[in-house]
Amino acid sequence: MSSVSLQSVTKTYGSHRVVSDFTLEIAQSEFLVLLGPSGCGKTTTLRMIAGFVEPSAGRILFGNRDVTDLPPYHRNTGLVFQGYALFPHLTVSENVAFGLRMRRLDRVEIERRTEEALRLVRLEALAERMPRQLSGGQQQRVALARALVIEPEILLLDEPLSNLDAKLREEVRVEIRQLQRRLGLTTVMVTHDQEEALSVADRLVVMNNGEIQQIGTQRALYNAPSNQFVASFIGRTNFFAGAMAGPQRFRTESGLEIAVAAAEAPERLLAIRPERVRLGNANGAANSFSGTIEFVSYLGANTEYVVRLASGDAVMVEVHNDRAESAEPLIVGSQIRVAWDPDACQLIA
Repeated sequence: MSSVSLQSVTKTYGSHRVVSDFTLEIAQSEFLVLLGPSGCGKTTTLRMIAGFVEPSAGRILFGNRDVTDLPPYHRNTGLVFQGYALFPHLTVSENVAFGLRMRRLDRVEIERRTEEALRLVRLEALAERMPRQLSGGQQQRVALARALVIEPEILLLDEPLSNLDAKLREEVRVEIRQLQRRLGLTTVMVTHDQEEALSVADRLVVMNNGEIQQIGTQRALYNAPSNQFVASFIGRTNFFAGAMAGPQRFRTESGLEIAVAAAEAPERLLAIRPERVRLGNANGAANSFSGTIEFVSYLGANTEYVVRLASGDAVMVEVHNDRAESAEPLIVGSQIRVAWDPDACQLIA
């Protein structure tokens, strides 16, 4: 296994800058996720690590080895593509063994490592099947076995679960995470799915327009976003534009006065997570406002409400249903009060 260092890596196509001054240290055995919307540069970054895209500037190191100018087959990375890229005319076993044959290993070693890789992904019983005879989840595991069998320094995953249905996606991402931990593989995964990223990563890198917006753990990014983009991309958030109107007071552009924990702050945007907002009796809360329910969505464990305040602001509220099932259901048009504590308010740039 190896660490990865990206030093001021940039990629341009003509005048268009796809990745800009990307600097990042990935620790040995770390599971790092590049997260961002389509077109933000995350896949280009992954392909530069793999060697399929040449950086326009900067350096890439695996441990102390500079691999910036090395072709993919000299980097010893395992790459799982979004579409799996299995050979349809080869069996499962032959697909997994393909990389070993290209490396001209002897037959006994190829068989040993192929069998071991298939055991890792629990597909040894399907070794002689063709890809068309497999489910989507099984095909994904064949692609993963093919990446692991070469014993890569770095495992690279390019939207590996996007072709699976929701339930299977949950199951397979758990399998990938458990396998990564067991093998101690340095892993970089690209995804635009925030739930997927939050569930597997040791650290997240949030990207937008080719630039790093914030790096950190799931908890750090969720509770202390560095800007509006991160706050809106990691989870959902209520935003209020305005400015500080006195000690621990924030006045929104609509005229709403909100008590905040910060004494002074230059930021002109206030964010409140929906699960921090309470419905009903305010019980003397510092922030309590009346409104009308405009939208109700029952989501099983939670119910989501949108409440229109008298000021005209809309507030999303998320209520866990073990707190709400005994109460009379709230419906669209109900008059209600919403409340939140000052320490629920995040002032961000």
